[in-house]
Amino acid sequence: MGPVLAGVLQLLALTGALALVYVPLGTYMARVYSSRRHLRVERWLYRGIGADPDAEMTWPAYLRALLAFSAVSVLFLYLLQRLQGFLPGSLGFASVSPSQSFNTAVSFVTNTNWQSYSGEQTMGHVVQTAGLAVQNFVSAAVGMAVAVALVRGFSRSRTGELGNFWSDLVRGTLRVLLPVAAVATVVLVACGAIQNFSGIHEVGQFMGGSQQWNGGAVASQEAIKELGTNGGGYFNANSAHPFENPTPFTNLLEIFLILVIPFSLTRTFGVLTGSARQGYAILATMGTIWLGFTALMMATEFAHHGPALQAAGGALEGKEVRFGVGGSSIFAVATTLTSTGAVDSFHSSFTGLGGGITMLGMMLGEIAPGGVGSGLYGILVMAVIAVFIAGLMVGRTPEYLGKKIGAREMKLAACYILVTPALVLVFTAVSMALPTPPNSALNPGAHGFSEVLYAFTSAANNNGSAFAGLNANTDWFNTMTGLAMLLGRFVPMVFVLALAGSLAGQRPVPVTAGTLRTEKPLFTGLLVGAILIITGLTYFPALALGPLAEGLA
Repeated sequence: MGPVLAGVLQLLALTGALALVYVPLGTYMARVYSSRRHLRVERWLYRGIGADPDAEMTWPAYLRALLAFSAVSVLFLYLLQRLQGFLPGSLGFASVSPSQSFNTAVSFVTNTNWQSYSGEQTMGHVVQTAGLAVQNFVSAAVGMAVAVALVRGFSRSRTGELGNFWSDLVRGTLRVLLPVAAVATVVLVACGAIQNFSGIHEVGQFMGGSQQWNGGAVASQEAIKELGTNGGGYFNANSAHPFENPTPFTNLLEIFLILVIPFSLTRTFGVLTGSARQGYAILATMGTIWLGFTALMMATEFAHHGPALQAAGGALEGKEVRFGVGGSSIFAVATTLTSTGAVDSFHSSFTGLGGGITMLGMMLGEIAPGGVGSGLYGILVMAVIAVFIAGLMVGRTPEYLGKKIGAREMKLAACYILVTPALVLVFTAVSMALPTPPNSALNPGAHGFSEVLYAFTSAANNNGSAFAGLNANTDWFNTMTGLAMLLGRFVPMVFVLALAGSLAGQRPVPVTAGTLRTEKPLFTGLLVGAILIITGLTYFPALALGPLAEGLA
């Protein structure tokens, strides 16, 4: 079997698996978030934190609860790292430095999981399990909660209430993420991923010196890092490490885990709004972009330019042979079109245009299918903008799901799509203009610029992957990427929740002959076009200085 055919078959198998679970998982999540029943363990948690799960919240109250929970999470994770040297199970590692503790705490709480450190040489078992793994669950649940709050804004009318943040957070964690992650952990262990609390072992001699590995609860963290679109790996090599991702089957399983909840949430959206066809329209938009990017990536990486690539069957530099070009390309697109950031190959070693595709996937806003929760609310904001554009074309007041899109809604949507590009471009420009930060780039010229641009694109979009040629463990990059992650995560959430509150307070608008049918293929095409055009106009000059210049050289 040729490598191209193998890659295509993997893509077909992945698509089939996602299609099989789409309806049952999406419907189940809709029932989870609409149920009035609380499990016993959930009631214990509510009593422990002093929350009333049945109390409805307006959008400012929902936002305050979200920010308070996230602030406490950052502080707890920061202190856990600073005290690591005094904790049991630290494997002899010292406490983490202040700038790196801040960066890592922000990174995992914001669902970014950017790592400017080598996991197996920096973090002990307590920090990995009680700190990082816990945030892998709850940060993903926060994103799902915001998405559900926005969906309630569309489905409710003449009310300012969007549900209860604490209830949404607990249910998303206990009823959705935890059960699926537990099953995935068992499968990963059965396939060879490690799961233990062993210390550091010397496993042999390498290049005249000893080679050491430490164990850890790797399979369980691997499962939730992919399922929650987190991405932070136990080892520096991330999902390219055989302890995390041992076989081609586990590679495909991890890609499935990355995509399954973001795609299935479109079904949840359709069920909660009372129109499954609206969910299918959003699904078609996500699927079109994802398949298009995957095809482009595979074509780029399989292109045979020169005798070395012809002999290898594709651009194999920086890729694991056990996954091949096809599996690595599918993984790279999945992890950058979502907010995962995990890698089974190193994006800096991709072809110039291939690296640009990974960067462009993040620049779209990671909405195809995007992160857990963040992908759904991101593409719904883009749908609001697409409806407004259509309204301008026909001279009619734009409507979406029975809600008028007026000046307030458009201002909030516009602010949402402007925040992240502003962070990416401003932080990149400042880093390149100052004398010291560019020295962290391993390569000169266009590729070096791409390394810095990729870093801030990844941080501001809460992705977490890196181009692998940038020394980000400096005070400058730890601080600046930390700020980019904080602002890129929570400022857009402010606009999303404000938009949800505005929509929930409206009266429903009756459907007329002039209403744009947003469940039709025409709207899907309009939405895809709007996403690509807006992203292209925003980022094309920066891309021209980096990956495009390198790819066309």
